[in-house]
Formats: sequence, structure tokens, C-alpha cells
Amino acid sequence: MSTIDLSSLFTDTAKLSDLPIYIDKTINLAGDGNEVILTGKAPVWLYLAVAHALHGKAKKLLYRSPVTGDVVIFDHNPF
Repeated sequence: MSTIDLSSLFTDTAKLSDLPIYIDKTINLAGDGNEVILTGKAPVWLYLAVAHALHGKAKKLLYRSPVTGDVVIFDHNPF
């Protein structure tokens, strides 16, 4: 299982113009076929774009926050 803190991808403010860089970094950190947890202070658009990019790459994707705990975004485990 990989935990990716999206706030570690940028300093100060995330920039939409840097989205391809954020996605590439996230895909490299996630690997192929793993369970991935996304966490950290980041804009909603970054969470959505990264989740879309990981669809088909990750077996299971979760969002984790101190308020909600773990929320399953998708789960492609057949068991």
C-alpha cells in the first residue's frame, strides 16, 4: 500500500499549469496495481485529476482525512 501526501508535490500553492508534473510524480509513487491512499492539504481539482490518472493504474484508491477517515474512491479487487 502506498500513501501519497499531495501537499508534498508543491510548495505554497498548487498551480494548474504544473498539473502534468504532479500527475507524473503521483503515478511514479503509486506504481502499478497497488492500493493507494491519497492524503494531504491540496486543492480539490488536484485530487480529482490525480484520482482520474490513477484509474486503471491502482487496484484500489482511498482518500484519507482526519475528519472522514478512509473513503474508498474505487476498488477493482475482484475478491
